Amino acid sequence: MTTLTQNQVPAKAKASPSYTHYFQRMMIYGLLIILLIIFLIPVYLVLATSFKAPNEVNLLDTWRLPRELNFDAFVGAFNSLKPYLINSLILTIPATAISAFLGSMNGYVLSKWRFRGANIIFPLMLFGMFIPYQSILIPLFQLMRTLNLFGGLAGLTLAHIVYGLPITTLIFRNYYAEVPNEMIEAGQIDGADFLGVYQYILFPLSLPGFVVVVIWQFTQIWNEYLFAVTLTNRESWPITVALSQLGQGQAVDYTIQMAGALLTALPTLLVYIFLGRYFIRGLLAGSVKG
Repeated sequence: MTTLTQNQVPAKAKASPSYTHYFQRMMIYGLLIILLIIFLIPVYLVLATSFKAPNEVNLLDTWRLPRELNFDAFVGAFNSLKPYLINSLILTIPATAISAFLGSMNGYVLSKWRFRGANIIFPLMLFGMFIPYQSILIPLFQLMRTLNLFGGLAGLTLAHIVYGLPITTLIFRNYYAEVPNEMIEAGQIDGADFLGVYQYILFPLSLPGFVVVVIWQFTQIWNEYLFAVTLTNRESWPITVALSQLGQGQAVDYTIQMAGALLTALPTLLVYIFLGRYFIRGLLAGSVKG
């Protein structure tokens, strides 16, 4: 009897923590569901309003689903935003590609080619990540005027390339730092020069890093507003600036504004849908040796 009692006590003692753990998990999941619902409320309002007819949008019908799907707002928003959508593509794709390539080269140099002053240059480049846009807006405006780049997409593209170099350099430097130096030395023994080592050894290994940088830079440049509204004229506006002027007038058309917001968010959403699964993998690539 004593033996049975001693064997049963630990079993009962083990049972209570399992219920406690189950209750804690249910509480966490319940909190996450509540937060998810709060997060999705604006998304629901945007979707519901964009598919409504203009006469359905009022305070009483704000939360109601549309009586029938109406795509007129999307047609009107697309026709109004089409020139600015093209401007955003002309801006974002080259700026993302160039900043990614330059960041890759910087990361290669700062991680594999030690030279005097490297430990000073790298922290100074990282300092650029912490400079807010507002603090450099006036000198940047004056610089663009001096270089005759104000008002067009070329100056805005240059600004985003330069402003994106600190983060792209940091990502690639950390990524290349985990590549064994023996691979670099083997390439040099085989006759590869500075660019040869990058082209034949590092660049083929850089796909995860490029995925992270492309997603980050594309999203940041596409959604940026302050530089765009300050450094460009109306003909060169990207889509974020044009969206702020959409549907304005004596009577604000909220349906076309919501439809325009969805169209503006669609490119970045597609980037995350097709490349999002590689994002965390790219961030963690090279973080564990062996």
